[in-house]
Amino acid sequence: MTETPPHSAPQSPPPLRKIIHVDMDAFFAAVEQRDNPALRGKPVAVGGAAARGVVAAASYEARAFGVRSAMPSVTARRKCPELIFVPPRFEVYRAVSAQIRAIFAEFTDLIEPLSLDEAYLDVTENKPGIATASTIARLIRERIRQETGLTASAGISYNKFLAKIASDLNKPDGQSVIPPERGAAFVEALPVARFHGIGPATAARMERLGIHTGADLKARDPAFLRLHFGKAGSWYHGIARGIDHRPVQPDRARKSIGCEDTFSNDIIDLEDARQQVARLATRVWALASTRRIGGRRLVLKVKYSDFRQITRSRTQTLPFTSEAEFCARAEALLAPLFPPRLGIRLLGVTLAALTAARAEAPPGRQLSLF
Repeated sequence: MTETPPHSAPQSPPPLRKIIHVDMDAFFAAVEQRDNPALRGKPVAVGGAAARGVVAAASYEARAFGVRSAMPSVTARRKCPELIFVPPRFEVYRAVSAQIRAIFAEFTDLIEPLSLDEAYLDVTENKPGIATASTIARLIRERIRQETGLTASAGISYNKFLAKIASDLNKPDGQSVIPPERGAAFVEALPVARFHGIGPATAARMERLGIHTGADLKARDPAFLRLHFGKAGSWYHGIARGIDHRPVQPDRARKSIGCEDTFSNDIIDLEDARQQVARLATRVWALASTRRIGGRRLVLKVKYSDFRQITRSRTQTLPFTSEAEFCARAEALLAPLFPPRLGIRLLGVTLAALTAARAEAPPGRQLSLF
């Protein structure tokens, strides 16, 4: 927030918004249970059942056993021997997500999708002219159930940070409100590990500094927070007071395009790894070309058999110009990692620092294929 210049009249804070965070309940797994009645009421995991598979989503019946998304399939199976694995159908999930997005658009144009199964909506000014955001959230959830057969949860508050937290308070198939007069007190009582945007590593670091709750975070001055957390310190100072002035951004730009694969057997041979990286880079290039997007940064992700993960990247002044160049750069990042100390269980390739397609190439450069 811009500081008030000396000797000038105080600036008013931005007007309070009415923000809804809608989050589908166990979305991928719920779609599979909807489309296959034999799966209803049973523990279901969407993902690969093979030894190297990973859980993409888990039904609430599976979550009761401790199964979670991103968990290795072997771990999930150990936690729940009766777990039913279903291969993902992303084309179906995208189609259902489009249905849900169309419902949102009947109420507001200010929609910021976060993924296929969640989005922020600003309903301060809404198309039906409904006075309360809680009513709109209830109507949206009812429409989703009627049109898709699925349930959604919603959080309602005066900013995105609190709306996101509120959507987790009454799951599944519920909604919660954190009004302005309760925002600051709510945050003070909240463990920092439950703050959206504070991951396990940062939460552990805060706890080592004696910061366990929002009240502890609020008690630290901005200089202390910047010293220990850099630029994020200013953000933490604000949310500890229930302050978040970020608007809902309906045209939020895509930041990257990537693909990754987990392998049935660890990779230890450089040539095998090169083939996999080339295949992934080709897929990323095709996705970017379809969307007519270019990029200047390539990121290689490597996960070893002990689940340790590293990344290597290269950033160029100008966008990559061809699939061959992109693949060659990816392989060049891979080569220094061999021979590996441990086998590689996952490889990923991402194109970042995205740009729009160029109509003309700059002097001395080939025309981009995007």
